[in-house]
Amino acid sequence: MEYFIGALKKYADFTGRARRKEFWMYILFYMIFYVLAAVIDGILGTMIFSLILALGLFIPSIAISARRLHDTGRSGWWQLIGLVPLIGAIVLLIFYIQDSIGENEYGSNPKAVEA
Repeated sequence: MEYFIGALKKYADFTGRARRKEFWMYILFYMIFYVLAAVIDGILGTMIFSLILALGLFIPSIAISARRLHDTGRSGWWQLIGLVPLIGAIVLLIFYIQDSIGENEYGSNPKAVEA
């Protein structure tokens, strides 16, 4: 949960780097909250809760994705490849699961800083 809160504290921070663990824990909690909101919406027969959650977490999701791509040595603009049907999502997934590289133009290696 601390990774999710940490990502929300960096709401619109598109600089720096995010480790794999930070990124995937954010995605995990995002999915858990979204499923809960969808269940509540299903019970009530609305779409309001899931819509509010998706809109509220849109910018933090883009920001942490950009920081994750920075960690692999890529620009955050690579997220736009996700607009290409199927292939874009596969390419982004591969980028997201790659390991951190050493120090790059986006900052020092977060693994080295935490160790």
